[in-house]
Amino acid sequence: MPERLVSCAAPGSRRALVVTHARLDSRSTVVNQVTTQLRDAGFQVDVFHSAAVSDFAQHTAQLVDEHTEIVVVLGGDGTMLQAAELVHCAPVPIIGINLGHVGFLAEFESFQIDEAIRRIAQKDYFLEHRMEAHVDVWLPGESEPLSDWALNDITLDRADRGRMVELSIRVDDVEMSSFGCDGVIVSTPTGSTAYAFSAGGSIMWPNVEALQLVPLAAHALFARPLIIGSGSTFTIDILEDSSSGGWICCDGRRQRALPQGSRIQVRQSKDELLLARLSGAPFTRRLVTKFDLPVVSWREHNSTVATDENNQK
Repeated sequence: MPERLVSCAAPGSRRALVVTHARLDSRSTVVNQVTTQLRDAGFQVDVFHSAAVSDFAQHTAQLVDEHTEIVVVLGGDGTMLQAAELVHCAPVPIIGINLGHVGFLAEFESFQIDEAIRRIAQKDYFLEHRMEAHVDVWLPGESEPLSDWALNDITLDRADRGRMVELSIRVDDVEMSSFGCDGVIVSTPTGSTAYAFSAGGSIMWPNVEALQLVPLAAHALFARPLIIGSGSTFTIDILEDSSSGGWICCDGRRQRALPQGSRIQVRQSKDELLLARLSGAPFTRRLVTKFDLPVVSWREHNSTVATDENNQK
């Protein structure tokens, strides 16, 4: 259940939900700035402050309805994932104003709030569809699965930090590999720039409909990232003789322990997230900017440095 929902209602038929980082409250300068400007633009505004994480397969109550026009997120990528929970299965777009570090999913930085609200009020944005992943978990002896979803990734970690978890990996019911490891990550294209990227996975463009499995510290000769198409399914079994059970987590938020003998299946979800975008810049440009990629070769860099030094003489 939500921790706090503060109403800043104003007359008007348009409704916006503002989702803030847990460290912000209604008296925060940036929250006041955003809610005031939205109300001045004719919106009824509700403010939701990030809640604690919930258990796996126990979903957050929706705070949007058919009258909600947009969700404005104040925070970083973690707050964006919280907002994604609040709009799950609802055709309501979210837009992020980055108050965090990288803020890969955010559309604006904090110094651009005035422009962001102006364009939101004018509906001067387009919608980008982001694929989600669906996960089913069968516990030993159970005939019905526990189900959940993720925008970024689904991680399966070892439950015992001093032991490996033994896994079997299948694609479309064909066994690909089995190994002991610290765990695996199954990421969407959106999540491929997050944990999966740090673990050695590939970056997938958002318009690619695919899932990627990235092993974590696997003790095996063949344990490389695997990318499958939208019609395929990853099946991960925690072997019954594994020295450790597992721990599953969706988007770093919804989690639970899994005993040996559990089965996890991940496929593309029928649901998707709508991101409001104001810039038509390609994903490649966002990638270079957010990661501050070195796009100048070392020869060009040395030439630039030498020129600057000569100009200073």
